[in-house]
Amino acid sequence: MATQAVIDKENKAIAREYKELLRISYQTLTGDDKKLIRQAFDVAVDAHKDQRRKSGEAYIFHPIAVAKIVASEIGLDATSIAAALLHDVVEDTPYTLDDIEQIFGETIARIVDGLTKIGHLKKEMNISQQAENFRKMLLTLHDDIRVIIIKIADRYHNLLTMDSMPEHKQVKIASETLYIYAPLAHRIGLYNIKTELEDLSLKYTEPEVYQDIQGKIEGSKEAQQQYIEDFSKVIRDSLDKEGLNYDIKGRMKSIFSIRRKMQSQNVAFDEIYDKFAIRIIYKSDRKNEKFLAWKIYSIVTDNFTPNPVRLRDWISSPKSTGYEALHITVMGPKGRWVEVQIRSERMHEIAEKGYAAHFKYKHGDQKEQGIEIWLNRLQEALETSNGSAVDFVEEFKLNLYSKEIFVFTPNGELKPLPKGATPLDFAFNIHTEVGMHTRGAKVNGKLVPLNTTLRSGDQVEIITSDNAKPNQNWLDYATTARARSKIRSSLREEKKEVAMDGKETLRRKLKSLKISLNEDVINKMVIYFKLKTSLDLFYRVGNGVIDNQQIRDFASSYNNAFLNFFKNRIRRKGTPEGIDRDEITENYDMLVFGKEEEKLSYTLANCCNPIPGDPVFGFVTVNEGIKVHKKDCPNAISMQSKYAYRIISAKWIDSAQEEFIAEIRMSGIDNLGLINSITDIISDEMHVNMRNINFSTDGGTFTGRIKLVVKNKGILKKVLENLKQISGIDKVARV
Repeated sequence: MATQAVIDKENKAIAREYKELLRISYQTLTGDDKKLIRQAFDVAVDAHKDQRRKSGEAYIFHPIAVAKIVASEIGLDATSIAAALLHDVVEDTPYTLDDIEQIFGETIARIVDGLTKIGHLKKEMNISQQAENFRKMLLTLHDDIRVIIIKIADRYHNLLTMDSMPEHKQVKIASETLYIYAPLAHRIGLYNIKTELEDLSLKYTEPEVYQDIQGKIEGSKEAQQQYIEDFSKVIRDSLDKEGLNYDIKGRMKSIFSIRRKMQSQNVAFDEIYDKFAIRIIYKSDRKNEKFLAWKIYSIVTDNFTPNPVRLRDWISSPKSTGYEALHITVMGPKGRWVEVQIRSERMHEIAEKGYAAHFKYKHGDQKEQGIEIWLNRLQEALETSNGSAVDFVEEFKLNLYSKEIFVFTPNGELKPLPKGATPLDFAFNIHTEVGMHTRGAKVNGKLVPLNTTLRSGDQVEIITSDNAKPNQNWLDYATTARARSKIRSSLREEKKEVAMDGKETLRRKLKSLKISLNEDVINKMVIYFKLKTSLDLFYRVGNGVIDNQQIRDFASSYNNAFLNFFKNRIRRKGTPEGIDRDEITENYDMLVFGKEEEKLSYTLANCCNPIPGDPVFGFVTVNEGIKVHKKDCPNAISMQSKYAYRIISAKWIDSAQEEFIAEIRMSGIDNLGLINSITDIISDEMHVNMRNINFSTDGGTFTGRIKLVVKNKGILKKVLENLKQISGIDKVARV
């Protein structure tokens, strides 16, 4: 039991920490703000009074430390500071959420609730559970994004105080941080915290690498410092002549980013030359900011030769996190590349604090509004989907780290998009409804395919139609998480509608065969057709993949008394696991090649042994036809660089869910309006897409060929039957 003297000493330390929390707050705190923080502090002290951390210190030091990070390093408001103080209260102490709501009101209660939900996520995880947790965590954003920001601060403090934990826990927490929290901090614009999270995580996931790089940085510190000094002196003289008010700082790159460079460039520590960046931070009013930035740029490039490819102008077009700066890479002394970042004091604050800096000087309603706008922007950036969790996380992380391009709307409004985005991504960026009804796109006034890669400066116009709706190919065209998640959920809904129709069709067909559709029959049919869920069964009946003959075959085996004995044995297998899942699963059973998605003969490569569902490509060999390799096959890079002309795109598809191309041939007597009648039936009445149409006439007769995109043979059969009804058509057949 701690002595009174120890307790008194601890209480003094707690009081000291609290005073410092108020002192270091980045935002200016009003009297009401301080009152709110005091109240939260008192409740937290009372709630955690009997708790201690693994290291032995009083638990309350942890919430105060998290609140200090939120207040000073992230720079959030009093509401967030209070919520940070209370973040573990509901999870670990007798206080309930209702208590918090009664004392502090609905907003703080909502944030604490979000933090408690994250706390309750499964702790022992494989990668897909980790992904699922990440997704659930992002779903709490719909409550309040401050949940995530406080959680990042909580994780940051945990990493700083992990020494007393067992090693396996340290590694688990560190790898989870690299997987989830560092990307999030990057997206929110908390670059400093992101760097700290990455470095601290590396310290536990790869301790030897971390110590090695840290040791080398320490060892070369003096030489680096001298180099920065020599470089800065040259610029200083020129800047002073111009009478500018500025500060030059040299900054070592983080251990994690040096490690990443060593890996990606496959070089040793000594071979990385841009281990540091020079920052020029200048004083300026808003009016002259841009002018002065370019003035400093010209002074730097007068003294050192710039790399023209490495100029980044984020002042004219700020990043979507609000980051503004000019970045240039120049050839410094001793033939080394040096990155120079030019920012005003205001830009520097935004780079350090993210959006919090925008609101520091605003008050009352204006401040609230500003924070709202920021939270809404982030909400959009972290748009969630309801597909597979791992897919979602990978897509989300793609969006996090992607470089940005800037394109114009027809009205001249500038829109940021990730590099590699297509007109379809642009359409969904404008509005979900625009995306859902996209018919085509014009880039710089010209019609282009929907999978065209956009470039900075393009002006994009989307052509919409009420009849247009997403199809499976759109997933190949869209690159952003937002567009892909919307397309996926639309396709999912459409498939469920087909499945519901299929269920009714199946009920009718089985009834005519004297079998009633009940759970037992559904389970047996799922096993019989080697499917996974009941929705798979209904969907395949709905789109005609399981036809009348196959249903009759099942019925005869079901009714056959001779099979009763086997039926009982099958019954012992029990119900397939997950048969009632509300989803239509993918059964990758076919490989298609090229843009036309043709079925060609192929063999699977032995070097990487691809399996159905893997991302793959085809390689046309000299003697053995097409060999299929995984995209991450060890030989992929050398094949793609040496024999690019022999590479053919390939992908696995579910033949039951994919559309296929069928060509039909027709002939008959030519008459006015015939082609109109044909296209009316195909497009307007049957809603079937035409890929290609070719007609020719000779002496009053015509012949024609049309390529159609259809879901199954049933639809094709109906098209042929309907075309035969048109007067003047003599023969219609599939080629």
